[in-house]
Amino acid sequence: MNNNLITLNALLVLFLAFSVTAQKNHYNTKKGYAAEGYDVVAYFDGSPAKGDATFSAEHDGVKFKFSTKENLDKFNASPESYIPQYGGYCAYAIGKSGKKVSVNPETYEIRDGKLYLFYNSGKNNTLEFWLRDSPEALITKANLNWIRITKV
Repeated sequence: MNNNLITLNALLVLFLAFSVTAQKNHYNTKKGYAAEGYDVVAYFDGSPAKGDATFSAEHDGVKFKFSTKENLDKFNASPESYIPQYGGYCAYAIGKSGKKVSVNPETYEIRDGKLYLFYNSGKNNTLEFWLRDSPEALITKANLNWIRITKV
């Protein structure tokens, strides 16, 4: 009887560890934090800001930094309201090709109350491509691609 309980507990621990690892794999945590350490709440005020490790939180097994205590508190009160779509990977790339592509954290759009981040380097500003190619259609495709990408 005790061996069954030990086995069950061991399986539960492995499942939980796998779940956290799987969740982390679906977030762009370049530089160790979501949104490359930018304050995800600040985007909604129209001014992206680098976060400060003094004001940090963990959600869904991923670390987030904030520029102010107020933003940290806002996030903690409703984290799902601020998390970037598609784990913080380039929304255009997820929609167009279903590929996880890093972002320039200062290239973003708030659309329908959601944060979308984009790759931007040289002549490849994917926010411009996104706006030109119909964000609504790309969001539909990205949502389907994201389901496929995050299936475990």
